[in-house]
Amino acid sequence: MKLPNSLRALAHRNFRLFLIGQGTSQIGNWIQLVATSWLVFRLSGSTVMLGLSAFALQIPLLLITPFAGVLIDRLDVRRVLYVTNGLATVQSLCMLALMLTGQMQAWHVVAGNLVLGLGNAFDAPARQSLISKLLPHRQELTNAIALNATVMNGARFIGPMLGGLVTAAWGEIWSFAANSLMRGAVVAALKATRIAAHTPHPNPTGLWRQLRAGVGYAYGFFPSRSALLLLAFSSFCLHSYGTLMPWFASVRFQGNSQTLGWLYSAAGLGAVCGMLYLASRESIRGLFHVMGWSAGVASVALLAFSMTTVLGLALPLIFISAWGMMLTAAATNTVLQSIVPDELRGRVAALYVMSFLGMSPLGSLFTGWVAHGIGSPLALALSAGLGLCASLVFACYFARIRDDMRPIEEALNRPVDKPR
Repeated sequence: MKLPNSLRALAHRNFRLFLIGQGTSQIGNWIQLVATSWLVFRLSGSTVMLGLSAFALQIPLLLITPFAGVLIDRLDVRRVLYVTNGLATVQSLCMLALMLTGQMQAWHVVAGNLVLGLGNAFDAPARQSLISKLLPHRQELTNAIALNATVMNGARFIGPMLGGLVTAAWGEIWSFAANSLMRGAVVAALKATRIAAHTPHPNPTGLWRQLRAGVGYAYGFFPSRSALLLLAFSSFCLHSYGTLMPWFASVRFQGNSQTLGWLYSAAGLGAVCGMLYLASRESIRGLFHVMGWSAGVASVALLAFSMTTVLGLALPLIFISAWGMMLTAAATNTVLQSIVPDELRGRVAALYVMSFLGMSPLGSLFTGWVAHGIGSPLALALSAGLGLCASLVFACYFARIRDDMRPIEEALNRPVDKPR
């Protein structure tokens, strides 16, 4: 049976296995994330501690991921993923042990998040790099990236909802236990995939020179530099909303961990809808335009969210904001992965992860600190306003971006010659 064009990458067994494993694993990851966010706030009652917890989880993505990208271009990507998921399982089991023995403190969560973040610094670019190895044709990469993002954000929708329910009904212990079990899915999927054996390519140049080559490629081309900078500013300003969600769930909306789960799930559903739109596209033409307006919409919706006192209105607003934020991020990733040479794929994927996930901890720390001084609603409104300014600056350069991208888009859209 022929699949719809928006699902064409699913025709390949390796890619299907990859999505199943990653989706299951990410659901477990979000279940634990809701538990840890609620746990830190319950133990400390501090927005600064919430910001520090998110900072510890994500700062390795900013500091280590660029160097991880160089190593990923040298190593067997599948083995890298075995190690990173093994580390995540051990971290979850340690958190579970602390909960069972009654020794858990807020600083334990921060330390555990730092360990998990170290693994994620290698895991995130390795996952992006592996996608191209699961497909026979580069023309299917755009659809595969969009479908991968759809599944990841589907987990972001389902996981928090389950996490909120599990934490509210049985406590954080069961959230850590569920994540420990679900991590095994990605390892099983990796073992089942059949891809070409890794062939090492010794590179006589040093680590710094290889890193500069990746940075030079990504930031030397004006459109890709503009996209990465917009993504970095958007991540700093907009993605930090998650840091303050426990405050909004508990104080603003007078709820519990289940309320927190609903807020996270509304964001996840918005992100999924954005990815479904991206999966329906056949090429990268017009994606820079998508990046600009989606970042602006996300900022306006988050600004409105910071002002509302009604949960029924807050849920659709965070849905719209997450829809725009993830559409900006996924459009950037799709463009970069479509134009980058294979020998630089790991390094450019690492720069994307650094801009997307690596800037979030700085935003989380900044937002948590500002919230401590002026209150969570005003801190979130300030971040949303800064994000809107970044999208407007990007729009001013759109004409130049379009002109620079036109030759590349025309080359990528040429039909592949079929054997006669």
